[in-house]
Amino acid sequence: MTARLGRDDVVAMLARFGDRQPAEVPEELGSLELTWLVDQVERRYGVVLDLDDAVFAGMSTVSGAVTVLRDAVPEVGRG
Repeated sequence: MTARLGRDDVVAMLARFGDRQPAEVPEELGSLELTWLVDQVERRYGVVLDLDDAVFAGMSTVSGAVTVLRDAVPEVGRG
């Protein structure tokens, strides 16, 4: 079974930044959170994300990050 990277995945990764619960992750992302998220996605999915400044700026919210990452990360096996 394959699945796309989703909002729950992104929120779960962000929750690990600062050791917090997923419900505590704000919609707005700071630059450190965003940098950490990109690193986590690269490690977890074995990809290298080459994001230009315009794309990176579009990831300033959880919703924006999900949209960008869904396009950047191929479908992954889940099982």
